[in-house]
Amino acid sequence: MKVTDLPKHWENQKAPVDRTHDYNLRLPLEDAARIAALAELYPDRTETDILNDMIGAALDDLVRKTPLKDRLENKDK
Repeated sequence: MKVTDLPKHWENQKAPVDRTHDYNLRLPLEDAARIAALAELYPDRTETDILNDMIGAALDDLVRKTPLKDRLENKDK
């Protein structure tokens, strides 16, 4: 999924996802405010949901479009 596809994704019904790792993330205040604003625009999505989707989309994009493609794809196998 592309980052630009996320708003359409967030408009759809939320599907359950198994999350197995926790991370502590520190964001600049401006970015945190943007995440909070997105959570207000999409009330079915928490800030955590939005961050998870954005990170997943960014990783998908890296796998598709960069010289890291082979290295990142092989990490999952």
